[in-house]
Amino acid sequence: MTTTHESAAESVVSAESQPAPGATPPSAPLVARAAAELIGTAALVAVVVGSGIQATELTRDVGLQLLANSLATVFGLGVLITLLGPVSGAHFNPVVTLAEWWTARRGGAGVTLKESAVYVPAQIIGAIAGSILADAMFGEPLVKWSTHDRSAGHLLLGEVVATGGLILLIFGLARTDRLRFAPVAVASYIGAAYWFTSSTSFANPAVTIGRAFTDTFAGIAPGSLAGFIGMQVVGAVVGLALVALIFMPGRKAEAQPTA
Repeated sequence: MTTTHESAAESVVSAESQPAPGATPPSAPLVARAAAELIGTAALVAVVVGSGIQATELTRDVGLQLLANSLATVFGLGVLITLLGPVSGAHFNPVVTLAEWWTARRGGAGVTLKESAVYVPAQIIGAIAGSILADAMFGEPLVKWSTHDRSAGHLLLGEVVATGGLILLIFGLARTDRLRFAPVAVASYIGAAYWFTSSTSFANPAVTIGRAFTDTFAGIAPGSLAGFIGMQVVGAVVGLALVALIFMPGRKAEAQPTA
């Protein structure tokens, strides 16, 4: 998916010495970080799409299909954050990258605008590649636009909730110096949101775009992309607002006069 001023999106293996999901380790060259974001996002989408295809081949029960898809995503995401967090921060998600840039724009820790301009395209390219890879592994057409319409209003609301909750979780962990829990916490949240949101929690513009390239269980029709991505951006804004509200910096106690 540092010090006590860790940036909001890091995914750490250990709080003391490893970067957590989001903050970019300063020692990692930008090309290495971009590669980690591309490969990590590709792997994530391959897990989502591939497990969806596998599930539909094994059972006709839609509930079991969703269970298999969500479990594979939980485990895959947790592993990817743990592995690649120390390199790039394991964003794998443009709204996480842009939210981190927004919070760090006044000189705090986090990605710069230039680095964001590298991360986001890498994430999108990786997501498309991951979708094509999953289709190739299961003998599906490499590129076939999804026909799975997801434009209903209640699904768009689900994306606001899913994305807002994700941003609140990541940045809330950062504010409270608990990013060491991010690999488990973020993966667990996404797994839960598969079930408690109507949209099954895409919560990621890059992943959303990648899933338009496959006409399988996890796909989304190209006509639904604009609505989903728009609501994910809205959700990110809501999430940042909730972080600012809930995790306000405490006021220092005033010094008391001595006798």
